[in-house]
Amino acid sequence: MTELRQHAWDMAEAAEEHVETVTVTQVHDRLGDDDVTLVDIRDIRELWLEGTIPGAKHAPRGMLEFWVDPETEYYRDWFDPDRRYVLFCNEAGRSALAANVLRDMGFTDVAHMTGGFTAWQEAGHEVEDVEQRDYKRR
Repeated sequence: MTELRQHAWDMAEAAEEHVETVTVTQVHDRLGDDDVTLVDIRDIRELWLEGTIPGAKHAPRGMLEFWVDPETEYYRDWFDPDRRYVLFCNEAGRSALAANVLRDMGFTDVAHMTGGFTAWQEAGHEVEDVEQRDYKRR
């Protein structure tokens, strides 16, 4: 078996050198601010099982670049390079990588939340349920 050249957590740690990291408390204190968009990049099944931070938008990590790019058919118009975005995942690895990608794509005011949704829950902050949709019915 070939040895990996890079490991996922090492890549996340390297990405953190290029992006701002904010604490759970900082995110909680800005909850509801119109000038900050929280983005949950976890898989939709994680949201169904655990919920999310109230008011957070969802953009799955695997589709992020396509949802951000207005030249793709997947573009979401709530992405604007001039806004402030704070990304989070479960433990802050994926969000560090994703924040770095947004920075590479031209977003200048991007951060990720240290500790992720796990830290949010451990702090005892409110969690919003996410209803599981039936994708067979459109």
